[in-house]
Parts: sequence; C-alpha cells; structure tokens
Amino acid sequence: MRQTAGMRLTQISPQVYAVTGSAVNWTILKDGDDLTLVDAGYPGDLAEVRTSLAEVGGTLRAVLVTHAHVDHIGGLPGLLTTYDVPVLTSAREAAHARREFVEQAGPADVARIAWRPRSWPWIAYLLRTGALRDRPVPSAAAFAGPTGPLDVPGGPVPVPTPGHTSGHTAYLVPSAKALITGDALVTGHPLSADVGPQRIASFFHHDVAGAERALDVLAAVDAEVILPGHGPVHHGSVRAAVAVARAR
Repeated sequence: MRQTAGMRLTQISPQVYAVTGSAVNWTILKDGDDLTLVDAGYPGDLAEVRTSLAEVGGTLRAVLVTHAHVDHIGGLPGLLTTYDVPVLTSAREAAHARREFVEQAGPADVARIAWRPRSWPWIAYLLRTGALRDRPVPSAAAFAGPTGPLDVPGGPVPVPTPGHTSGHTAYLVPSAKALITGDALVTGHPLSADVGPQRIASFFHHDVAGAERALDVLAAVDAEVILPGHGPVHHGSVRAAVAVARAR
C-alpha cells in the first residue's frame, strides 16, 4: 500500500490496484505494461489520478466508466489532454457522459440536504474539488456487447446495474474475484457516519427502485473483494455485503 496526502494505492492482485481518494475512488487494471483506468474522480482529483497511474506504471490504453456523475468522470477532460484513449461504458451511460441528458444531483438538490449532519464539510469539499465544473466527455462511447470480458487490459466483465443512473455498470475482474461496484454498493461516504457495506443516500439515485434491484444483481456475482466508488475496499462475499447494506 502506498499513500500520499490525497490518495491511497492498494494492490489487490497482480492485475488490480484500488485507489482511495479523499472522497471518491477509482481502480487501475494492469495487464503486462498496459493499463485500464476505471473512473477518474472529481476535477480536483486529476493530479492524484495521474500520480496513481505513474505509481502503477505502464501505458494507459482505455478508460471505463461505472457512471457519469461528476465525481467519477470529473478528471477525464484533463486526463484526455494527455492520453488519446477510448472512454467506454454502457450505451446509455455514454450518452450521459456526453451530457445528452443529466441524471445527477444538482445545486438545488444539495441545498435541500444542507441541514443534515456532515453536509457542510462535504459541500465545502465539493467546491474545492471543482464539482460545479461539470464538463462533458464528448468521446465517451459504448463498449461492444453487455456480456463477456471487454477487450481492454484486465479483461473486466460488465455487470449492468441501472438504478443509481440509468446506465450504471459494475465491472467484475474474474482473475482477482474483484467487483468494482461504483455507487451501486459503497462502504462509506462523506455524508455517512457508517463504515462498511451500505447504500448511498437515496437522493443521489436516479431510480431508487432500480438501485434496489441492482443490489440483487450484485448479490449474485461470485466475487470476494468489493472495490466501491466510495469507502474502503471490502473483503468478503458480495452476497453477504449486500445483506449488511440492506440491514442498516
């Protein structure tokens, strides 16, 4: 494990590196000297994303996106000024990343929860990390097919989990039995006092009922490591983690 002021890099397996940022996470998959980045943090996380790629070492070949909220794609416009690589996600989420439509909490939604405990430090963090600088990713495109390993380093398998957004996708890395869950299942969040498997606050979801169905999809996946969009890495079966999340 390597740590800097803004991130912690943990090697999960020879192919999988989990990066825990100040408030959001991303993952790096390595295959020989080739890399796939999964998600890219807030705009203000760009330097940490670059540092994590340099720490792992290799050549970035592709970016995958779990979903197109600003805290998961915010670093991409800056990153793509250096790396000419494809940005891939589900067809629906690719359109979201291109900002053909928007399914994320806006300033008015944030204002409505400002009374909650822990809200003001989080809101201040949003301002510092450029969350209001929500820029599209025009090059975002659909990966080929909803099933089977993708032809990118690490060979991740898409797991469709619509709900949090209508095109949300988790990714299974079979070689490490690791599941990148995005925001379909998290283990912490700046607005939550809990640590461990949990649902993200429902006001973040585009479709709350869909987000519940996504948990059923995740529970059926055979994986032993959960790499969430927020919170620490979790070791243990996904089914058990979903049960814990639902019991909170």
